[in-house]
Amino acid sequence: MTNRFRMVTRAGVGLCLGMCLCFGYAAFTQTQSHDSTGTKGSTDTNKEPKVNSHASGSFEIKMAPQPITEEEKKTISVRMTSDKQFHGDLEGTSTGEMLGVFTAVKDSAGYVALERVNGKLKGRAGTFILQHSSTMARGAQQQSITVVPDSGTDQLAGLAGSMIIKITDGKHFYEFDYTLPDKDSK
Repeated sequence: MTNRFRMVTRAGVGLCLGMCLCFGYAAFTQTQSHDSTGTKGSTDTNKEPKVNSHASGSFEIKMAPQPITEEEKKTISVRMTSDKQFHGDLEGTSTGEMLGVFTAVKDSAGYVALERVNGKLKGRAGTFILQHSSTMARGAQQQSITVVPDSGTDQLAGLAGSMIIKITDGKHFYEFDYTLPDKDSK
């Protein structure tokens, strides 16, 4: 590995982690709008009885830089994979991939990511996909983390909802507002 690649990789990792930390903090401090079910951005059209719930806890994350080709550098600044371990109301793991871009304007950037979560949400086991889309415009941050519609499996089939991340003293926490079909109504 060349010294230049190491420097670019370290810089990318630092910028990426900084961007994720800023987005996480900003998402926590921003007011979230909710639809009539109490879940932001729900697109679920299934009319079976739903359980509205809230989950919270902590997580650890490991991010690893991935190579970017010269052609890709025209569009993206950083590619990272992530591995998370969730604790609390959501017990499980996730793997994901993130693409980020930094502009020539200070404090303006954006990232998108997808992560597959595998675990138990308040005792209900299954998997689901989270979609991240965040921007920072001259320091003003906006974050969206939502469950991909119809991505829930097993006991998490029909899951819809949104998550926010907060970071306190270097530790990561999540708040997850969601709906699930009422398992007792069947």
